[in-house]
Amino acid sequence: MAEPRRIVIVGAGLAGATAAISLRKQGYDGDVLLLGAEQHRPYELPALSKSVLLHDTDEPDWVADENYYVKHGIDLRRGVEITRVELGARTLTDVVGAEHTFDRLLLATGSRPRTLDVPGADLPGIATLRTLDDALDLRAAIEEAQDVLIVGAGWIGCEAAAAARSAGADVTVVEPQPLPLPSLGDDVATVFRDLHADNGVRWRLATSVTRFLGEEQVEGAELSDGTQVSADVVLVAVGAAPRSELARAAGLELADDGGVDVDAGLRSAASAIYAAGDVAAHFHPGYGKRIRVEHWANAKWQGEHVAANLLGAHEPYTATPYFFTDQYDLGCEYRGLADPDLDELVVRGDLASREFIAFWRRGGKVTAAMNVNVWDDADALRVLVDERAEATPEQLRESDLADLAAAAS
Repeated sequence: MAEPRRIVIVGAGLAGATAAISLRKQGYDGDVLLLGAEQHRPYELPALSKSVLLHDTDEPDWVADENYYVKHGIDLRRGVEITRVELGARTLTDVVGAEHTFDRLLLATGSRPRTLDVPGADLPGIATLRTLDDALDLRAAIEEAQDVLIVGAGWIGCEAAAAARSAGADVTVVEPQPLPLPSLGDDVATVFRDLHADNGVRWRLATSVTRFLGEEQVEGAELSDGTQVSADVVLVAVGAAPRSELARAAGLELADDGGVDVDAGLRSAASAIYAAGDVAAHFHPGYGKRIRVEHWANAKWQGEHVAANLLGAHEPYTATPYFFTDQYDLGCEYRGLADPDLDELVVRGDLASREFIAFWRRGGKVTAAMNVNVWDDADALRVLVDERAEATPEQLRESDLADLAAAAS
């Protein structure tokens, strides 16, 4: 496969910008066009629900300095929305009708927050959190609010609840499931429920919003159990949907979850088109199935990986999913891909003290690990999960983890 002379990247988030930078680092000297819908230069998302909401900073972690893109010949164009992809002609059309040609195309369009289809959902004061501007607006609103309602108890909802409590607001979290963070299983999810309760969050679990209350501004919500809660500010944090409209309109195949269907090398069925980051539903050789991961590390690592494949390689992307969170005085890292309905939970340490390592096992092998307020064993946990190490519950609870990792590697 001949090296392309012009690579276009649609989406100037972490995955797209990292891919552009990696192309240059690998010595590619052709045209690199990086198109982003936002006016900000590329940035990373984790700070938005953490340090930005906590008012520790007004800025996210930028992917690169302001002048980096010009200095390295990356044509970064902000505020450009692409509306059409022509596969045969290998052209893109943007919202003002301009055309952009490509030899290879990377779709790194990310995801958008899901919303609620209930009466009153369009009232002022109801927010989602995805961009830097979202975070700054939400922070300002929380600082003026008495009652904050968060709908959804996933990672974004939980982090936002911690930030709102830190700002002194009264916080209620509504979640349809019996516990927050259900992907962790009941035992570990209970740790997070109790953490927030101890910090003053009011849980309304196993219930949902049926309508928002108010006329010119949101004033609260009515729940499925018939009760009402007051709110000056509402954050809807009920997950994200991949921005795959371009791919669909171009005729590319989509996965069941709406992500762009790509192979182990992040290439679509159209050989000139690749996808990375939140929008990519890629076949992961280590798991033997297609997965789509919406975390910071996946966007960064896939962006780095896909650069070589855009230049003609076809190496599979095999990295283990990873994310981290900070809530109040709890920090943790999670590696792997567990299914609490299928996997056995093994706890090293004490759940009640919030200092522990949780392992998930299936078929005698480690499928995932989470270290909570325990930091010395991070490297060992990475090896144990990456290698799908065989270990008994007793070994995981009692043995030296560095020794187990050395034996597995």
